[in-house]
Order: sequence, then structure tokens, then C-alpha cells
Amino acid sequence: MEEINLKELFDYFKERSLIMAVIALSVLVIGCAYSIFFKVPLYQSNSTIVLVSDDGSATGQGGYNTTDAQLNKNLVATYSDIIKSRRVLESVIKNLNLDYSYKTLYNNVSVTNTTNTEIIKIAVTDASSELATDIADEIVKVFGEEIKEIYKLQNVSIVDRASKETNPYNINVLKDTVIYLLIGLVLAIGIIFVVYYFDTTIKSAEDVENKLNIPVFGIVPKAKNKIKK
Repeated sequence: MEEINLKELFDYFKERSLIMAVIALSVLVIGCAYSIFFKVPLYQSNSTIVLVSDDGSATGQGGYNTTDAQLNKNLVATYSDIIKSRRVLESVIKNLNLDYSYKTLYNNVSVTNTTNTEIIKIAVTDASSELATDIADEIVKVFGEEIKEIYKLQNVSIVDRASKETNPYNINVLKDTVIYLLIGLVLAIGIIFVVYYFDTTIKSAEDVENKLNIPVFGIVPKAKNKIKK
């Protein structure tokens, strides 16, 4: 592999700085135009539920104890899967008369759990802020009803209801600008480096000696000024 002269490489980049700037700015303009004019804005609404003691049990009447806490922690993972189950989501689709398939809604719903807690967060993403809010609330409602039927428990309580978001979560002009600028710079540097690596033209007397293995006895300097007639 041919050794790379770092000084020569730096000078090569310096001479082509304008080309690099054009490439970087082109990527930046195209990327920002896509984000502003073509990227579909998506809104995210969140509902939060917590697992509590069963209202119909003795512990429910006497307060929340460590047995309830351990039971609910064991149920968190199961409940998280049930929330995105066909049984729950298809009921939501039917109740809200959504023009969605189960798979589409499944992909728009995410369920997370704070470690070592009984709190479950349900996030719904949609192109409509209002619809995302309605879906999140309906999922909580249907899920609570299904848990009563499946486990004969009433241990789901709402902490936060979904709220209508006014700003899309997937569009951040400042963040996108920085990302596209970095992508443009990396692309520009990559292109110039590849051109440099495969450039076999003679650039200096040293190149003649290194590549042709013959001594150089003289060079013709570049003319700085044109000869006036």
C-alpha cells in the first residue's frame, strides 16, 4: 500500500476547500428542504398507568403492601405485552373506527417500563395529534377492561392521561441542520480523499523521484505573471 504524505494530503484538501464547501452546503440544503417540505410530521401522545392493589381483595381494603408490589412487578412485562396484543389493539381499532390494520397500529404504539417500578408508559405516534391522543386513551381503557376479564383483577390505575401535542416529535430544524451539515462534511472529506488516493498525476519533483526512481536535475517554475507585449 502506498504511503500517504500527510502534508501533501493537507495541501490537497486546502486547495479543494471550495469544492468541499459546495458539497457540504448542497447536502445541508437538500436535507433541510426534505425536513421542512417533505418529511411527514408525527405527533406522540403518552399515557401512564400504574399497577396497584386489586380493589376486590383483602389487601386492597387494607392498603398496598409488599406482596402486592412484588405481584405487580412480576406482571409488568406480561401487561406490557398484553397492551400491544391483537385482542387489545383490534378492539381499539373497532371502537374508534380506525382505518388501520393491526400491524400498522402495533408499529405506532410503544410500551416502556421504568426499571423496578410498577409504572407502564404507553406512547402512540400518529400524523394526527388529536388521533394519537384518542388512541392512547382508548388503549388504556380497553386494556383495563381486558385485564379484569383475563386476570379477574382491577389493579390498573391511570397516572397521566394523554395530552394533545402541538409540536411534531420527529422534526427539529436545529438538530436536523447540525446532522445534515456533519453528513455533508464527512461526505465531502470522503470524496476528496478518494480522488486524492487514486490521483496518479505528478505533483512535485519528489513524486518523480519516488515513483520513477530517477533523480531530478531541474524544474521549470510556474509563471506568476503574464508577459506583457
